[in-house]
Amino acid sequence: MFEWRYLDAEGRDAGTSKPFEDRAAAEEWMGEAWSDLLARGVEEVVLFDGEGARKLYRMGLREA
Repeated sequence: MFEWRYLDAEGRDAGTSKPFEDRAAAEEWMGEAWSDLLARGVEEVVLFDGEGARKLYRMGLREA
């Protein structure tokens, strides 16, 4: 299982996505949901492998 954890502008926890069966599904969902998350105050997201609670990567939602 994979899940996204949301962070606000100060880096605080701002919620968690639903669980996804695989990484591809999680990344595809984020490709569609990022603008809605940004509008709700989420600035960064972190993808976790829920099985081992291992952080895979972190990324900002704003354009560089």
